[in-house]
Amino acid sequence: MQFEKDFFLGAATAAHQVEGGNIHSDYWAQEHMVHTDFLEPSGDAVDHYHCYAEDIRLMAQAGLNAYRFSIEWARIEPEEGRFDEAQILHYRDVINTCRENGVEPVVTLLHFTSPKWLISKGGWESDETPGCFARYTRYVMERLGNDLRYVCTINEANMGIQVAAIAKRYMRQMMAKMQAAEAGGLSSADGGTAQDTTVQMGLNLEKMMANQKAADAERMELFGVPKAECFTSPRTPHGDEIVMEAHKAARAVIRELAPHIRIGLTLSLHDIQALPGGEERAAKEWDEEFLHYLPAIKDDDFLGVQNYTRTRIDSSGPLPVPHGAEVTQMDYEFYPQALANVLRRVAADFKGDLLVTENGIATSDDTRRVAFIETALCGVKSCVEEGLPVKGYFYWSLLDNFEWQKGYSMTFGLVAVDRATQTRHPKPSLSYLGSLRGQAGPEQQSNF
Repeated sequence: MQFEKDFFLGAATAAHQVEGGNIHSDYWAQEHMVHTDFLEPSGDAVDHYHCYAEDIRLMAQAGLNAYRFSIEWARIEPEEGRFDEAQILHYRDVINTCRENGVEPVVTLLHFTSPKWLISKGGWESDETPGCFARYTRYVMERLGNDLRYVCTINEANMGIQVAAIAKRYMRQMMAKMQAAEAGGLSSADGGTAQDTTVQMGLNLEKMMANQKAADAERMELFGVPKAECFTSPRTPHGDEIVMEAHKAARAVIRELAPHIRIGLTLSLHDIQALPGGEERAAKEWDEEFLHYLPAIKDDDFLGVQNYTRTRIDSSGPLPVPHGAEVTQMDYEFYPQALANVLRRVAADFKGDLLVTENGIATSDDTRRVAFIETALCGVKSCVEEGLPVKGYFYWSLLDNFEWQKGYSMTFGLVAVDRATQTRHPKPSLSYLGSLRGQAGPEQQSNF
């Protein structure tokens, strides 16, 4: 199996998860709370802020030709209306280093974290936020737009809706357990790995619920608002609309200032499989996860598809992982076949190009990572051969990094990092992924 030389075969990171020292962000503030939901603070992360050149060279040497990374809004605009020119120059250096190594930079403008000041203004439930995001986008594009060809405005724009749904399901499960305990028995909800309480990011849902009252009081002190509406907070339907308005506002700015740039956003998408009796519920789930975003993204140039596993649904709702199935460190079912299924389903309704902007596995066994990549990319290759407009694949993640509320306990990376010394240790999976790309010519060509 090998992909054409102009197919983007790369890896992805997010600024807060790898850079370290993101002191002006909402996540940094929450990591240091007394009643935090985080296992540990991000700290200096894996110091990608200073080690980016080494990390980009590792990708290039392995044969990868694209790198998806995010620009950190909280660095660029640490206080509302005050922009830090030194930080924009830093990201220009990252982009230039990519170019020098024959690696295409694919930039994400918002990957979950926001400036602390934005949350104090109402965050991602405030009607002011799209305008704030557009102003930030304008600043970045005026300075970096000529150096970029691909921009994702917002990472996993549907995450807040997914978090809201699993929070409701979790509460129902807890109520069922309490009622069963009061009746002197146990409910069926007690057993198994509950697929309906997982989401494609690192959350500690049980701790979130247990700490909620005390944490909300502490967030009031931090942000000065009754409820901290961060990007990954459980989102209302109005908040969902605000995220789409922010995307459209950023898209308009980019098309005004840099019309050559290809624009899209990314969505967290499960391979939703309906079992007998679950057809209606599965259709509703897919609509909430994907279809209802089509009006907002129909004019985008591409869609970033992000998938890690499947969800099976019967008449009772989402089911636990099948008994005896292999699971990852994240408690996801090991199911790399999901990616091709999602690509085919998305392509039936979205008519732009497709980029796999995230797909990967958290495991300590790199042979299983190689097996996951092999199966997932066999599926991608089949989609390409079928004529689907899949233009690239970015493995998540380039580095073992900070997996949000789960801290450093999840190892997704193609490269291990000794955080005591910040020494990089490439895994065999890095060279395996790079070996799947055909030889590039003297100059990397765009495939868009």
